[in-house]
Amino acid sequence: MKIGYIVPGFVSKGPLGAGELRRREQLLNSWAFPGTTVIVRDVASGPASIESGYEEALAVPAAVEAIVECERDGFDAAIIGCFGDPGMEAARELVSIPVVGPCESSLLLAASLGHKFSILTIFDSLIAGQELLAYKVGVRDKLASVRATDIPVLELMKDPKATRMRLTEVAGACAKEDRADAFLFGCMTMSFLDMAEEISVAVGGAAVNAAKAALKQAETLVSIGLSHSKTAFPTPAKMRVGTSYQAMRVA
Repeated sequence: MKIGYIVPGFVSKGPLGAGELRRREQLLNSWAFPGTTVIVRDVASGPASIESGYEEALAVPAAVEAIVECERDGFDAAIIGCFGDPGMEAARELVSIPVVGPCESSLLLAASLGHKFSILTIFDSLIAGQELLAYKVGVRDKLASVRATDIPVLELMKDPKATRMRLTEVAGACAKEDRADAFLFGCMTMSFLDMAEEISVAVGGAAVNAAKAALKQAETLVSIGLSHSKTAFPTPAKMRVGTSYQAMRVA
């Protein structure tokens, strides 16, 4: 099984560099089942980090094109490497392989772990948008809270010890004040810090690593031969009558 993990931004040319892509690829492969190979790719255009709806919109065109390329290259599934799942619906219209979003995967998983769950996000400005994502996925009634850590994406890895302390503090508030039974990381860089287990032990609630959740959903879908429904995500009408994907982009 070959799974593409598409980072919808030029991480390799940004502050984190190409080494961070390789580190994430190694982590994903260490989490994968035997027989699964995960290949991480970023894109040539888009934001260096995604911390707003505007930046998500900038990320969509290149991310969707990269997923189309994954199908052409023989991948069995693709994961969109951003918690907001930018371009997920559009990509599902263009390909037949499963397209998995970490947000959708982790929200559905967290909702199954208890009565209520919380999301740890970056800034207060992202809270409303992540509440909307929970509504779109269908789990808004089980969302206890969205709390901000106030650590920018590109600074999460600068001081791992301080980041761990802050994530533990915020997760603890979700459990004690918001009555969350579980929590998840609403940022892929948080997930790739690989701290879920130790923070879970410290807080006492189940912790969902969004990157792992997406990977395991992708593996499951491929292993049982399922993909997204074409009645929900139909092929665009122009493509059904023979217009190529490239011609649609020019138009």
